[in-house]
Amino acid sequence: MKAADRLRVLTTIGIAVLAVFTIGTRVSGQGMDHQHMNHTLPAAPADSETQDWAKARLAKSSRHQEWVKVKNGDREVNAFVVYPEVSKKATAVIVIHEIFGMSDWVQSLTDQLAEAGYIAIAPDLLSGMGPNGGGTDAIRAADSNGVGKAIQALPPDQITGDLNAIAAYVTKLPAANGKLAVGGFCWGGTQTFRYATNNPKLKAAFVFYGSAPMKAQEMDMEALTRIKTPVYGFYAGNDMRINATLPKTIAAMNELKKKYDPVTYEGAGHGFMRAGDAPPPTAPVAKGDQAADEKAAADYQKALTAYQGNKKARDEAWVRWKKLLSSL
Repeated sequence: MKAADRLRVLTTIGIAVLAVFTIGTRVSGQGMDHQHMNHTLPAAPADSETQDWAKARLAKSSRHQEWVKVKNGDREVNAFVVYPEVSKKATAVIVIHEIFGMSDWVQSLTDQLAEAGYIAIAPDLLSGMGPNGGGTDAIRAADSNGVGKAIQALPPDQITGDLNAIAAYVTKLPAANGKLAVGGFCWGGTQTFRYATNNPKLKAAFVFYGSAPMKAQEMDMEALTRIKTPVYGFYAGNDMRINATLPKTIAAMNELKKKYDPVTYEGAGHGFMRAGDAPPPTAPVAKGDQAADEKAAADYQKALTAYQGNKKARDEAWVRWKKLLSSL
């Protein structure tokens, strides 16, 4: 798998994109993200550690939120669970985090799924992998670049085992109706596609800018053969690193007669669900230095255009996601 070298920060508030403000379009051909191989890590978005906007939104929620510890053999996986305020038993959704690990935004998104009526659970797949048995936070505190490195080093079988343990836990909750879906972002999108090959009981897999299982740059047909659930893709128009592999993914899924429905949102960049959920960039205040003011104004316009593309994509993808979830 190639390096995630196109994920970068284009704004002063950490919005990772290239963008123009256009409509999302359905694709008929075009899939690959972070695999378990050595590659250059993507630069962490500026807001990956200080997502105060996400933290504030989460704090305002009236829904029941809790951290639980789920056993996977000798491992203990920390997971964030949010319950919907509904009168009937609900479908559960596993949220798989980005390559940046468990973040305030991941927790906020989990709460937003609960707001939509689902029991949402987000495991920290780095649980126990950090100093003193900690997870994402402990790794980040010890090394600002350590989270991505630690995720790269995760054994695939451990990831599958952790997700299976989470699936068993959440579907057996008294408030759950037994139905289970999974959705992931960036690295988590790739893991979502891979988990669909390992859990035949899933009702749907929602892949956000992630790739299908591959071996030596080719589709892993044996793995794809095991998929028993519809796979829905959400992709950014300005993300050729991922989009260049989509034709092979579509061809493989068609050949195997598997349901795969990818949509590309033009004007958006990789990570648009997070970037489009963040606040808009702040207009600069003129300081009387013409050259500096002109540069600040140009940077702001670029950031605003990027934000608008991501926001539009995020809003359209969210509507689509909720519609698909409601049909399960």
